[in-house]
Amino acid sequence: MTHDASAKIVSVERFIPAAPGLIFELLADPRQHGVFDGSGSVKSARVSAPARLSLGAKFAMDMKIGVPYKMTNTVVEFEENRRIAWRHIGGHIWRYILEPVDGGTRVTEQFDYKTNRSPLFLKIMRAIPNNEKAMTKTLENIERHFANS
Repeated sequence: MTHDASAKIVSVERFIPAAPGLIFELLADPRQHGVFDGSGSVKSARVSAPARLSLGAKFAMDMKIGVPYKMTNTVVEFEENRRIAWRHIGGHIWRYILEPVDGGTRVTEQFDYKTNRSPLFLKIMRAIPNNEKAMTKTLENIERHFANS
């Protein structure tokens, strides 16, 4: 894990023994996000979510942190089999960067909060340490998903 406080980006990376294209397909399918989410807050994609994400696509997720709520995201970065990122109303970005390596893929998940609209809310929610733990678990879940496939 790295936290670049000046760039306002938390990054976690993990080697996953699966091809970048397979991992990208999982990430680009909002109906699968609850399968690998390490925070426990992502429950399911709304029926209106597209079957596959693309640049500019909007997708809503049913969430729960204490109480249920809905979060709408917009895909803001999209490079087939290499990079996908989305932003929600809070302004921060969740990003996945896929790099092919021998035997699989180096997957980097990033929580990019430089465009966050409420730094106080992030502090109250202990977003930096909590997201670091959740991101580590997310990447473990993605690896487990492919190990069980």
